[in-house]
Amino acid sequence: MGIWACLGVISPFPYYYFLWNNPQSWVDLCGRGRDPCRVMALVSHFLKLVQFIALFSVSTLSWPPPLYFWPLFLFGQFLNFRVYQLLGESGTYYGVRFGKNIPWVTEFPFGVISDPQYVGSIMSLLACLHWVPLLYIIFWVLGYVFMMKVESKEDPSTRAKPLS
Repeated sequence: MGIWACLGVISPFPYYYFLWNNPQSWVDLCGRGRDPCRVMALVSHFLKLVQFIALFSVSTLSWPPPLYFWPLFLFGQFLNFRVYQLLGESGTYYGVRFGKNIPWVTEFPFGVISDPQYVGSIMSLLACLHWVPLLYIIFWVLGYVFMMKVESKEDPSTRAKPLS
């Protein structure tokens, strides 16, 4: 199960990398009348399910969780929900790359925490260290760190042109 779990844990990252670097291809593939952000969100939710199943397959669950679980998990999820609340689906799922006009956000956690959604996700993963072997957490975290690096460099000239 180990290799399949590792592949499941890293499964979304090639997809995100492709979309970040080839936004016009994705917009074209989605076609007219389909929101590329919405389609990305649906595919991303499926890949997130694959990740969770992979992680669950190698987990050893027990109760109660260690004390560090609650602050890490709750604050991590707070960051994720706050980012989604501020950016919405289009801002969260590469709307800028797909040619949408997404307003710049400076409210907390933006301007205070760099890459708050990734930081929140990493905190939530670290909260699960008691149940999940370290290797799988490391692979998942490395995927997030890789995407943080990829997304830190954006060439506006490579943004997609929306289909009219």
